[in-house]
Amino acid sequence: MLNLSKSRNVSGEPPITKTEILDAPLHTFGFEIDELSARRVTGHLLITSKCCQPFRVLHGGISAVIAEALASMGAHVAGGFCRVAGIHLSINHLKTAQEGDLLVAEATPVSVGKSIQVWEVHIWKCDPSNSENKTLIASSKVTLRSNLPMPENKTDAAQNLRKYAKL
Repeated sequence: MLNLSKSRNVSGEPPITKTEILDAPLHTFGFEIDELSARRVTGHLLITSKCCQPFRVLHGGISAVIAEALASMGAHVAGGFCRVAGIHLSINHLKTAQEGDLLVAEATPVSVGKSIQVWEVHIWKCDPSNSENKTLIASSKVTLRSNLPMPENKTDAAQNLRKYAKL
């Protein structure tokens, strides 16, 4: 069972999460990174109105952002913390999820080469009281260029990933 509660610091503000440090767009709509390594990146999201279409179902663009972000983080770690850039994203939306549903996502490498990586990302709707009971709602493949030079003013991206990655 996932614990979705957040503790507060002395000032009453929520603590800065690793998702906020690693990927601002994911943090903006409430996604939380759980595991980060060269072999697997996972996270979860409680769907709120920030993530929904006017019909109160998950916006497909949110699934795409999750897929690209998780694959990019994993590829960055797998590529020795060299810069990566997404060059192709293919996503299939298989089922709907709605406001209040809990999502879990997992990215795993299909191929990790010197210049190209391919990652597969699955997103499930999950019963919060039983994480084994889940329904696949989206499946995607993300292709990334890897081993790109890191701009001098962006070395903190690699440092932040190193801080949270399981090596």
